Amino acid sequence: MNALAATNRNFQRAARILGLDSKLETSLLIPFREIKVECTIPKDDGSLVSYVGYRIQHDNARGPMKGGIRYHPEVEPDEVNALAQLMTWKTSVANIPYGGAKGGIGCNPGDLSMTELERLTRVFTQKIHDLIGVQRDVPAPDMGTNSQTMAWILDEYSKFHGHSPAVVTGKPIGLGGSLGREGATGLGMIFATEALFAEYGKSIANHTFVIQGFGNVGIWAAKSIYDRGGKVIAVSDITGAIKNPNGINISALMNHKENNGTLKSFSGAEAMDPNELLVHQCDVLIPCALGGVLSKENAADVKAKFIVEGANHPTDPEADEILSNKGVIILPDIYANSGGVTVSYFEWVQNIQGFMWEEEKVNHELKKYMTNAFQDIKKMCKTHNCDLRMGAFTLGLNRVAHATLLRGWEA
Repeated sequence: MNALAATNRNFQRAARILGLDSKLETSLLIPFREIKVECTIPKDDGSLVSYVGYRIQHDNARGPMKGGIRYHPEVEPDEVNALAQLMTWKTSVANIPYGGAKGGIGCNPGDLSMTELERLTRVFTQKIHDLIGVQRDVPAPDMGTNSQTMAWILDEYSKFHGHSPAVVTGKPIGLGGSLGREGATGLGMIFATEALFAEYGKSIANHTFVIQGFGNVGIWAAKSIYDRGGKVIAVSDITGAIKNPNGINISALMNHKENNGTLKSFSGAEAMDPNELLVHQCDVLIPCALGGVLSKENAADVKAKFIVEGANHPTDPEADEILSNKGVIILPDIYANSGGVTVSYFEWVQNIQGFMWEEEKVNHELKKYMTNAFQDIKKMCKTHNCDLRMGAFTLGLNRVAHATLLRGWEA
């Protein structure tokens, strides 16, 4: 099931639980605006090449729209639509005053030079500058983009609208980026796990963790677990998978990956079959690489008691059902990985105020938001007698529907 179909299915289940009016339900599902632009740039060899850029703005009932921009060969409207919708519910669950958006350009950033990427980013910004803005739509980095991409967008946008640091988040620190933003998604996941564990009288220490994906999110999650006395016993990324039943030294692994660009030949662990990783014996499984990795094919073999979804949509609905029947507790993506957008909100607030925070304050506020959101989800679970995923979806959907009704949508 693709991401759009799965997101729509969760949305419809939540709408039924809440008993939403069918007209309102349809209105909430349809994006506010879909933008498709042609981006033609000269390559370094003088030839011209054209790419298609998208920005889907899903909903703005609760505030400016918010969401990443990805550069990837497979960027297509359906996927961007699903991710934009997911951002609407995610910002609502986190209780930050945003709606959802998502964008991207169908290109392979690895095939483009730095100057070509800059040209492409500037042309894309020129095409959409009058449809984004501090109080309208605030982009951020995503797959294939980074703080440098945001710096180019800020510069190009500012040529039209004057200096506007709050128009994008995930910027370099020197241009108004927030301290703590880089590790926010990974650290937020651990705050979420701690909130969940508190319900069971558990702590991170003395539990075993398996992490799929050792990019930004996986590294920060692993580091936070290691610092709290938890054991990360298996890790994988696109270069391979490794395991150590006594726990991997994460600091040493981070140094190894930085120096060699791979997990292979790390002396503190042995190689393992990457396909084994998701069904490896552990207390907590954290998939934070690609979507759709837990499917009906492998769900029955998962041995973890808890799953914390670091990636977007890592669990197919069929797998969801199998895992629920087995009693596996899943912390859903729209809550578990919302640390990134929460600290993006803090960055936006700091830029608007022109007053930057210490990293300690950022992390303190992030913990507060993640803990409060978990309590709000639990209340919905009790009210509607549902699992955490439906608790999060009903919470997010209810807040957006309430804001939409307050604003008067039928006039």
